[in-house]
Amino acid sequence: MYTNGMGFRGIERVEGVHHTTIIHWLKQVGEHLPDAYDPETVPEVGELDELETVVGAKKTKSGCGQP
Repeated sequence: MYTNGMGFRGIERVEGVHHTTIIHWLKQVGEHLPDAYDPETVPEVGELDELETVVGAKKTKSGCGQP
């Protein structure tokens, strides 16, 4: 929940556990995570997100002040 953007007190309300306990749990889990990667290292596998960009002018003119 925390990694998805929920705050400590929000998690507290959902789980019924005091927020300081949740902070303690997250610190414990964080100790088991690997260290940050070296940005100079080239990864063996790359992953791209499905992202499409469209650049151009709108075909219809509508909005505030448009007839």
